[in-house]
Amino acid sequence: MLCHIGLDQCPRPRRPTVQRPPTIAALACVAVLALAACAGEETDTERPSAPAGVTAQAGSATSVHVMWEQSTDNKAVTGYEVYQKGVKVKTLPAAQHMVDVERLAPQTPYTFTVRARDAAGNLSEPSTAISVTTPAPTPDDRRPPTRPARLSGRIGGGTDATLTWGRSTDDIGVTSYDVYQEDSRIHSVSGTETTARVTGLRPGTVYTFTVRARDAAENSSPDSNAVDLPTASAPGKGPSTAPTDLQATARKGVVDLSWTPPRAGGPVKEHQLFLNGKLATTIVWGAAPPAGTAKYTMTVTDEPGTRYSVKLRAKLPDGEWGDFSAQRTVVIA
Repeated sequence: MLCHIGLDQCPRPRRPTVQRPPTIAALACVAVLALAACAGEETDTERPSAPAGVTAQAGSATSVHVMWEQSTDNKAVTGYEVYQKGVKVKTLPAAQHMVDVERLAPQTPYTFTVRARDAAGNLSEPSTAISVTTPAPTPDDRRPPTRPARLSGRIGGGTDATLTWGRSTDDIGVTSYDVYQEDSRIHSVSGTETTARVTGLRPGTVYTFTVRARDAAENSSPDSNAVDLPTASAPGKGPSTAPTDLQATARKGVVDLSWTPPRAGGPVKEHQLFLNGKLATTIVWGAAPPAGTAKYTMTVTDEPGTRYSVKLRAKLPDGEWGDFSAQRTVVIA
C-alpha cells in the first residue's frame, strides 16, 4: 500500500474477517426466531359453534326448505355449508340462514345437516341431522291453496317475533306455509303448523309480515293480511320516527296513499317514497305541511297486475331522515 503522507499517519491494513460456518445450535436458534416471527399473529384454529335449530320442510315433491339459527365464532362466521347424507349440496354466505334444495326425487327420504365456516376455513361440527320425506308429485294440480286468514303477531324479547294464522285449504293438501317480510321469504314451516317464530330482528324497526300457503305442485296462495310489528328502540335512542297508518289503494292508472307523519318536535315538510325498495320520488310540502293525515296520489303506467311494494320515511326537522314506515303491497288494477 502506498501513502503520500507520513508513515505514522497511514492507516494500518485490517485483517480480513474470518466467517466461520454457523454451529448447529446457532441454526436451531435462528429457526426458532423465524418461527416466532412468522407466528406473530396467532393462527385461528377455533371452530364455530354447530348450527342449532335446523329444520327441513318439503316445499314440493322435488324441493326441501332447510333453515337454521346463526352460529357463533371467536372471530366471525363467514358462511354455511348444507350437506345431504354427508355430501355438500349448498354453500351460503353468513347472512343467509335458509336455502331451498331442489331437483330431488318425489316420495323419497332425505337427511340434512349444516356446518358453519369461519375466515380461517375452520368448519363447525355438523348440526343435528334432520330427516324429511318429499311428497308424491301432483303434476296436474294448478289450483292454489286458499289464503291464510287472521294473521297476527307479537314481539318477544326485542329481537324475535311470533306469528299465528288460520289454516288454508287445498284440493290436494297444503305442504308448507311461507313467511314473507317485505315481499322476501324469510321462513317456512310445515303445512300442519299455523305458527312461526322469526329471529334476528333489529331494534327500532317496523316489520311487515305476510304468509302464503303452498302445495306440493308449488302453487302459492294469495298473501294473508299484513301485520305490522315494531320493535323497541335501541337503548339511548328516542321513540320511532317512522310514519304510521300507511294505506295504499290501487285504482286504474293511480295508487292512492295516506299516512300519519311522525311527531318529530317540528313540522315535517318532506317524505321519501320508495317503490320495491328503491327511491321513487320525494314528496315536498311548502311552509304549511298537512296537519294529521297526509295524502298523495301516484300516477302509474304499468300493466294491470303489476305488483308494487310501498313504504315511506320522513325528513325530520334536524335534517336527518327518519325510520321507515311499515310496507304496503298493491297490485295495479
